[in-house]
Amino acid sequence: MNKYLILCVDDEREVLNSVFHDLSSLEEHFVLEAAESVDEAKEVLAESIADHIPLALILCDHIMPGETGIDFLIELKHWSETEKSRRILLTGQAGLEETVQAVNQASLDYYIAKPWDGDQLKQVVIDQLTSYVIENENDLMPWARVLDTNRIMAALSDRRLSLSDS
Repeated sequence: MNKYLILCVDDEREVLNSVFHDLSSLEEHFVLEAAESVDEAKEVLAESIADHIPLALILCDHIMPGETGIDFLIELKHWSETEKSRRILLTGQAGLEETVQAVNQASLDYYIAKPWDGDQLKQVVIDQLTSYVIENENDLMPWARVLDTNRIMAALSDRRLSLSDS
């Protein structure tokens, strides 16, 4: 199984700790990294890219020092190394206009408002990771026990059918 990166970006350490707690069961199969600013997130991404660990999913707050989360998510859509990653805005601060901008520019896959429910966050992340893996991974079978089993098996079935039609 390939290793993929889940990156959490928020300027509040307590939020990052809480997200890591909610997603701890995924650490066996994904590299979980945290960044307290967009600049720090860019450093983490540079290291990950150098290590050939693709960004599968980013959870990003909106209001941070320096660059906003939405601007960063839009920027990531235009990087060849991160254009396929799933992007989740996890914030209590984004206004409607900014959120619409992110959605309209296809730079946002999901929006979660703070405070969030830990089980809901984990389910959304698993759903988004399942979409990412189905779209980007050739060998889906190992992921069936980690992500959404039904969706992985359906994708395997669809792939078999499309091969038999060829």
